[in-house]
Amino acid sequence: MGKLKINVVIAGRTYPLSVNNTQEEEGMRKAANAINKLISMYEQNYAVSDKQDVLAMCALQFASKMEIASIEKDSTSTEAIEKIKELTKLVNSHLE
Repeated sequence: MGKLKINVVIAGRTYPLSVNNTQEEEGMRKAANAINKLISMYEQNYAVSDKQDVLAMCALQFASKMEIASIEKDSTSTEAIEKIKELTKLVNSHLE
């Protein structure tokens, strides 16, 4: 299957994109929708006159969410590994 050509609108501007499949298209459209909602929220709640500032704040919020999720995932993985080690020691002690 060839690339699909789609258009997404962010902050009132249309961006032509190529995607590989309908799943990627849905992801792009949902992301654009989330960005536009966040832009509206910033414009309604803060005195920002420049779209560049609003877009920078949107980018910061999305990037920080990704980083926080990554940190939480690493923390959860570390905790799981420690519990597995404890259980392994407990099983080994009962087998000896």
